[in-house]
Amino acid sequence: MNQQTTQDALPPVSDVTPAPPPPLLRTLSPLLRGLEKQLRAWLDGRRRFPLSMLQRAELEGLAEDLHRQAESLDVEKPLLVVMLMGGTGVGKSTLLNALAGGPIAQSSFTRPTTRDPVVYFHHSVKSERLDPALRVCRLAQHDRIGLEQKIIVDTPDLDSNDIANREKLKALLPVADIVLYVGSQEKYHDKLGWDLFKDQRQRRAFAFVLNKWDRCVTGESGLRPDEDLLKDLAAEGFENPLLFRTTAQLWLDAAKAYSGNGLPPKPPDLTEGEQFNLLRNWLELGLTRLEIEAVKARGVGQLLSQLVRTVDGVRPPDLSSEAEKVKSAWERTLAEEADVQADVLVGTLEPYQTEVEHHFSVEDQQRYRGLMAAYLKLTTRLRYASSGLRDRIPFTGRLLGGKVETPVAWNLGAFVQECARTAGERVLDQRTTALVNRLLVEADAKGFPFILLSDPTTAAGRLDWRERVTRGVIDALAEVERQATHPTGWRRWLRGTLSLLANTLPEIALVGTMGMLLWNFFVHNQTPGMFEMSLVVLVPLIVIVVFHLLILLLLPVRWSAIRGEFRKQLGERMATELGRAYLAIPGEVAVALAEERKQVDALVAETKQVSDWLAERQQAARVTELYGK
Repeated sequence: MNQQTTQDALPPVSDVTPAPPPPLLRTLSPLLRGLEKQLRAWLDGRRRFPLSMLQRAELEGLAEDLHRQAESLDVEKPLLVVMLMGGTGVGKSTLLNALAGGPIAQSSFTRPTTRDPVVYFHHSVKSERLDPALRVCRLAQHDRIGLEQKIIVDTPDLDSNDIANREKLKALLPVADIVLYVGSQEKYHDKLGWDLFKDQRQRRAFAFVLNKWDRCVTGESGLRPDEDLLKDLAAEGFENPLLFRTTAQLWLDAAKAYSGNGLPPKPPDLTEGEQFNLLRNWLELGLTRLEIEAVKARGVGQLLSQLVRTVDGVRPPDLSSEAEKVKSAWERTLAEEADVQADVLVGTLEPYQTEVEHHFSVEDQQRYRGLMAAYLKLTTRLRYASSGLRDRIPFTGRLLGGKVETPVAWNLGAFVQECARTAGERVLDQRTTALVNRLLVEADAKGFPFILLSDPTTAAGRLDWRERVTRGVIDALAEVERQATHPTGWRRWLRGTLSLLANTLPEIALVGTMGMLLWNFFVHNQTPGMFEMSLVVLVPLIVIVVFHLLILLLLPVRWSAIRGEFRKQLGERMATELGRAYLAIPGEVAVALAEERKQVDALVAETKQVSDWLAERQQAARVTELYGK
């Protein structure tokens, strides 16, 4: 870029100042505050889709930028921050001193490094208006009317060996509206500076200074430093960058030697193409309020574009179809696990089959009356005299107390709990952990990121599953008991017929036998002997025994007869309990992600709406050369 091209980009001094534009920036300020509030609420809210540390840090930085921009725009006269950035020894401090017309920034030939940032601003600007990051720097005021709305900041060297200096630069960069990238013949494209430029170019306006111009024009063959820099900038999308070629030291020496008022005269013997005076005119006259607001608005537009890209990049995926696939896969896995757990629990109950039979026998005897009920109660008591639950399982005595006489149902519940505990200690605890891992692996294979399911699935595995197991066992026993005591179909009619006959025939046999003996005694004068008298007991007893045998054969309540049905019922209930604990998790996570996606879409839509409004309202100004494509 030659001197004439740069001069053409600047308005002549005699141009009439345009009429003040509408208050675009003050209208934009509350919009940015609203976006910041929405962004922070989204960041602080609970979510299922995780953010990485880098993503959160970037979004936090964008929220800070929104806040900073909103504060800086909510003023009558916005301030433009022009920040000098460059490597060690390129002459940033000398350039600022030359612009100021005197030594205000630290500069030295023997140790060319800037340690403390210097803020050069008009005396009419109160320090409270400065960004908090600028207030802690060295402040230098001036009375240059052309720089009334501009703040020039000399920053630490970006390639300083002192890490603290580089941290200061990084802390100051978010404040910059225009970065004046200062280089020299040795350092105009070093890696650190160029990487920082590429990182910031989407959010800042950039102009370039090639200082020590007298050392760049050597007459040697090959590309001059300015030509090489323009080539690199073109590759980065800067088709017509604003590049100033300066020899700041000569202008500073002239300022020191000048004792009059106003600006010092032009130094003698300047190298052809030197443009320091053009840079000063651009800062004072080229950046009018129209350009200041355009740069501010353009910077906000870039900030909003980056916010849209960043937020859009963390939008949760739509996993509704994957959730259905995971649910189907989990149903099969949980059914298999339920079968295994049912086998384990049935095996745990095997040693106590006598107690289970005892319980079923007692419950089944509730339908009998009279002699049959008395006989069954007596035989059951004799049969299970040595198999009471409290006698077989010591802990039940402690739980239930030693004076309970008929604790069959209650003992059964306690004994089932103990069996569940025993099964858990032996097998089920380890299987629960393995089940969670297996479910997560299957979910990941179906395209559902396991990290989204890890916490809720692990939490489900940590629930008090023993209570669920106990409930499943008791419900399964209750269902088997119901089927045994209240059968359906032909078994119902058989059971009803046997019950009716067993409740009536023993009494009929007793009455009939006694009637026959009395008839023979009174009518035939036959005195009954011992055998005839024993028939009063033997005949009803035979009837009762026959019905008892029929009941045992046709309606058995033996463990071998009920074990299969109990295993089936237990497997179904364990599958139901496992399904209740796990199957809803993928769908719940998918629904939560859908809600989070709506929040992201709403934030993106609001940001685009503000960006579109800004694009429509943005004033035309001579700032396009400050931005690449």
